[in-house]
Amino acid sequence: MGSRIRVGILGFAHYHANFWSEVFRDSALAEFAGVWDHDAERGAASAEKYGVRFWPDLGELLEGCNAVAVTSETVHHAALIEQAAARGRHVLCEKPLAATLEECDRIARAVAQSGITFMQSFPKRFDPVNHELRRMIREGELGRVWLVRVRHGHFHGLEPEFIRQWYMDPALSGGGALLDEGVHAADLLRWLLGEPESVTATISNAALGLAVEDVAVAVFRFPDGALGELSTGSGFAAADNSVEVYGTEGSAILSGVDLASRDLTTEGFLKVYRRGQPERRWTVSPIVPRFKSGGFHQQNALHFLEALALGMAPAVTLEDGRRAVAMIVAAYAAARTGQRTPVPRPGRPA
Repeated sequence: MGSRIRVGILGFAHYHANFWSEVFRDSALAEFAGVWDHDAERGAASAEKYGVRFWPDLGELLEGCNAVAVTSETVHHAALIEQAAARGRHVLCEKPLAATLEECDRIARAVAQSGITFMQSFPKRFDPVNHELRRMIREGELGRVWLVRVRHGHFHGLEPEFIRQWYMDPALSGGGALLDEGVHAADLLRWLLGEPESVTATISNAALGLAVEDVAVAVFRFPDGALGELSTGSGFAAADNSVEVYGTEGSAILSGVDLASRDLTTEGFLKVYRRGQPERRWTVSPIVPRFKSGGFHQQNALHFLEALALGMAPAVTLEDGRRAVAMIVAAYAAARTGQRTPVPRPGRPA
């Protein structure tokens, strides 16, 4: 793609749209074409903030774009992506891909039929500290990994203003902490360990009394017997130890990589112990997580633009988005039934 990429934002519901707008405004690869939102007041205010045009008509903005970023309420993702794909507009989509597997299939069909480039937003994939964890696991530095725990969440559920927003309305979000925050952890577990085969889970909204769950724990079993624990919530006043990896030859503990822990952890983010060390003590990695140093959410938009400019496939695919949703859907089913539930592996729809 030789000329600058004209990109628009569809729905300014998700806060991450602000980070992506910074990239589209400032990148030499992009021309920020403007914003559309079904909430005209919100859309106009967002467009004014970034010095771009607000488009009341979705079709007109799509005609003026090469690509779009979808940051609407989750339940609107499928319809917006279908309209963008029908016009041949490339898509970057906020997480989660959708609230149901049926909506994921709608998106996949639209993308396959149009041939557009599609990228799912999972910013943990671009954090160098997570690449180091993955390298250690894949190269066997920790031996056979038998347990990975990912605790990922935030404290916004404790704020009265936040709980009045659409994230806490199941009719717009499709789910609570398990879907909204847990999908990050689900993708990280899958990226580190591969495809899970089953899950047990439990959820609760007892602490905050919301219409959606404010805490969830899911344990995934992988084909080699390894377990992946996902713990998520929207009411962490404070936290630490965001990711724990345990193997037969060592352990790794990562802190400061979710909102509940980022401001509290100031150093020694990644600690590693390997059996056979002269002393039984942690070795502290010099790597500073991007989530701590800055530019974390911007990486999705930067990579999307680079992929389009270079004509390459994005590092995070639609199928990555679908499989993370499949893990969450299976966890909800396990929580409802109280039974271990298979994790479906949806393939390309017919």
